[in-house]
Amino acid sequence: MLNIDKIQTVRFDAPVIILCNSENINTLTEGVLNRHQIEYIKECYSTKDINLIPFNDFDKHVLVSIVKEDEIRYKTAEKYRRAGAKVLSYLDKFHVVDAQLDSPCSKDMVYYFVQGMLLASYVFDNYKTDPKACIHPFDNLHVRHPEVTMQGLDVLRTVVQATEKCRDLINEPPAVINAETLAECFVKMGQEASINVEVWDKAKIEQEKMGGILAVNQGSTIPCTFTIMEYKPEHHLNSKPVVLVGKGITYDTGGLNIKPGDYMNDMKDDMSGAATMASALYAVARLNLPIHIVALLPATDNRPNNNAYASGDIINMYDGTCVEVVNTDAEGRMILADALAFAKRYDPCVVIDAATLTGAAQRAIGPFGIVAMHKDAENFMECLKASGKRTYERIAEFPFWEEYDECIKSDIADIKNSGESYAGMITAGKFLAHFTSYPYIHLDIAGVSFNNKADFYNRLGATGYGVRLLVDFLETFKN
Repeated sequence: MLNIDKIQTVRFDAPVIILCNSENINTLTEGVLNRHQIEYIKECYSTKDINLIPFNDFDKHVLVSIVKEDEIRYKTAEKYRRAGAKVLSYLDKFHVVDAQLDSPCSKDMVYYFVQGMLLASYVFDNYKTDPKACIHPFDNLHVRHPEVTMQGLDVLRTVVQATEKCRDLINEPPAVINAETLAECFVKMGQEASINVEVWDKAKIEQEKMGGILAVNQGSTIPCTFTIMEYKPEHHLNSKPVVLVGKGITYDTGGLNIKPGDYMNDMKDDMSGAATMASALYAVARLNLPIHIVALLPATDNRPNNNAYASGDIINMYDGTCVEVVNTDAEGRMILADALAFAKRYDPCVVIDAATLTGAAQRAIGPFGIVAMHKDAENFMECLKASGKRTYERIAEFPFWEEYDECIKSDIADIKNSGESYAGMITAGKFLAHFTSYPYIHLDIAGVSFNNKADFYNRLGATGYGVRLLVDFLETFKN
């Protein structure tokens, strides 16, 4: 995480980043830049469409970043984030440690640019033994802008810190993060942010008869957990809580319906939903937002050991529903279903779940957004989609027509845990919706939770996609 502070004047003898847009490029004046450099910048941009122009005078780097703004504000914001990430890559490449940022752009665009730098500064190098490989050179950013405040910069840092916590949890190998250690991490996050945390062990889960969680856990040697995190500030605005539910499959082999080898390479990320919800709640608490929120986080791994649950089994769920298992690799919805049924006791105004639930979602829209659907939550969904645009963690809403209910009907039980060969992301959502009796939104983050290559400000590995989305939604929350 970069260190950031606010400065009143720019030193001419130290590295400087000049951020401008295609309009105010014409207002650049001599100071950090001389007349010849300004003319060169205008020529590069106007004739060659170059938007990153460096001047390197030994150890004094001057870097000019030019953003061509879009008519649509949220697209412009994303351009500034990506520009920030691009600048950070340049500074790291040349081992610049410390730089000043000066800009004639609006304060909001400066914040977006800084956010891009912050997000791009993340690195997961816990297991690199060569010290040279662990260096992330750029470390300090000093911002000069008349309207940018330290409070605004601190808010940015808090949200990005939460995103980094999410990324760290997901990037850790399954030998480190299992159901019990994941719950320990949630307890620690609660202590840091003054969130009440209760962790149920397997005995308590058995006592509560959470059959979905217990069924998936049958093949594991590590006991399952169920974590309840609650943030309830004294003067909260909502009369009924928002409940966040996250899938915490710490490693997914597919169970007895075992996955092909290549499909298991990234399965440590199958607990991304739980990490996302816990991290979003962490940010909300650190920001002291006046919203009552509960997070429900069931966790286990899914392995074909011991007495693993099998296709053909009938599982009695927490709410009494009998589920026919037709695919042990449809395990995430089994543990989520118990949590969703449990959520009823809070009489929530809305419940939102997040899960790396289906390959169908990833195939449908690729790595460009979240597949979502809702039941009786149209207004909340519209607000969430608006937050998705503002944060560029976008949502593609899919239909939730009643005809899809037919796909999960079972001949021998109430419902089955997997539907037809088509619309897998929707039928999975329908399965989950069976266990709800309140306004409900389902977020399938399978396509966006993990990167196999760096992409702008999202580095290789876990992205933390969804944390900024949910924090923005809760910042603007209206019950």
